[in-house]
Amino acid sequence: MDCTFGAGGHARLVAERLGPDGELIAIDRDPEAEGRFAALAAELPCRTRFLRAGFAEGLEELREEGVRADLVYLDLGMSSMQIDTRERGFSYSYDAPLDMRMDTTQELTAAELVATWDERALGRLFKEYGDERFSRPIARAIVRAREAGPLETTTALVDVITAAVPAPARFAAGHPAKRVFQAIRIAVNDEFGQVDRALPVAWDVLRVDGRFAGISFHSGEDRRVKRFLADLAQGCICPPDFPVCACGRTPQAELLGRGVVPTPGEIADNPRAASARMRAARKLQEGPVA
Repeated sequence: MDCTFGAGGHARLVAERLGPDGELIAIDRDPEAEGRFAALAAELPCRTRFLRAGFAEGLEELREEGVRADLVYLDLGMSSMQIDTRERGFSYSYDAPLDMRMDTTQELTAAELVATWDERALGRLFKEYGDERFSRPIARAIVRAREAGPLETTTALVDVITAAVPAPARFAAGHPAKRVFQAIRIAVNDEFGQVDRALPVAWDVLRVDGRFAGISFHSGEDRRVKRFLADLAQGCICPPDFPVCACGRTPQAELLGRGVVPTPGEIADNPRAASARMRAARKLQEGPVA
């Protein structure tokens, strides 16, 4: 199960190893991904199926059907194709409608979020989801700016953010709008909520001895994957002074390494991969997942 199909790079590699007796199931909520999957599926040697849904909803549907998998993986965040499609409004690098929806049929857009959230909520969002140092002055500046009229384009928002950041810090660590745009995108698409819902379902649909992998580009995503797998890999949780185990807990997962990061060569070929980290595990036994 490829839970975040995107442009299909991972799907192609996996499908070529499945062969005619295997099946690749892809999930993606972006309407444009379905057409890309259809084009790829025509070239693949295995059976294929596509679900247009968020990966949490798609996995829940497959679990209800009783589908099981030998490999389940999630490539979290947004795809390069979404960034490069200007009219989607994901990038601060060019002028576009302030949209940022991965599913273009959903109602909430970045423009609506910026227009309706109060100063405290915006500041908390920029701090928690973007690690933005100047979250409060940026939130205050947005609220003041929208009093004069709605912020409906990426350029309008970038101008407000840039003016709110002290001059010495504006380009000290990349573009001044980078972290704010990231935080807004995560909130618009409920990306952390999707991860929290999807992880236990992904583990449920995995067969014993199957592999799970999660690729993260943001520390918030990576923490969620890391903690989830670490909990599954933990055995006895009795207090240290117990002479024998009373909980009877045994590990459900074997961690496969401590996290894989891209090589310098891979980063040179694809700079956007610089922050990626993959965490993987093998399923040892069935069991309840918290």
